[in-house]
Amino acid sequence: ELPLPFAGQVTAYLNDHAPQAIRDAVATARKRDTLAGDFPYPRWLDKAAYEAALKPLQFELVKLQHWLDDTKARAIVIFEGRDTAGKSGAINRITEVTSPRLVRVEALPRPTDRQMREWFFQRYIERLPAGGEMVLFDRSWYNRAVIEPVFGFCTPDQNARFFDQLPDVERVLTNDGIHLIKIWLNVSRAEQMRRLLAR
Repeated sequence: ELPLPFAGQVTAYLNDHAPQAIRDAVATARKRDTLAGDFPYPRWLDKAAYEAALKPLQFELVKLQHWLDDTKARAIVIFEGRDTAGKSGAINRITEVTSPRLVRVEALPRPTDRQMREWFFQRYIERLPAGGEMVLFDRSWYNRAVIEPVFGFCTPDQNARFFDQLPDVERVLTNDGIHLIKIWLNVSRAEQMRRLLAR
């Protein structure tokens, strides 16, 4: 049996190294405390209000997929954010009411040896939408900016080249008519730790 990556490391950090303020925050964290302190809305949305707001928005998604199909437009939605912030949940709210023929999810695994030798954006380009489609990226090329440097998966030169090429790559996509939407989901550090421990 292979050990899971980072198995036990979150717990070990919390028990052995975390400042007492973090330990206290995790111990008292509640679902209502998921929002970071800079969250722009003044109050928590209760479940009934959430479900009431969700239905008409999901209806708009169905209308959007029909518009994409009729016009042969293309859309990319990038979901980024902290681990446990709700990316998969948000994607599920979209895919549960849309057709997998028109809306698909791409969650790329770690690159293969061959992909490591290709142009960085190449494996994403292969997964772009055709006319009438929308692709939801569960994490994206922004891994090169956010995750890869932290874990040593890219060199400083590769990271710098990514930032140099990124604006041009996205400009090419949008100039070709692709609708590019980027979403960042956040969660408080205490709630993130609580969720990681629950995993």
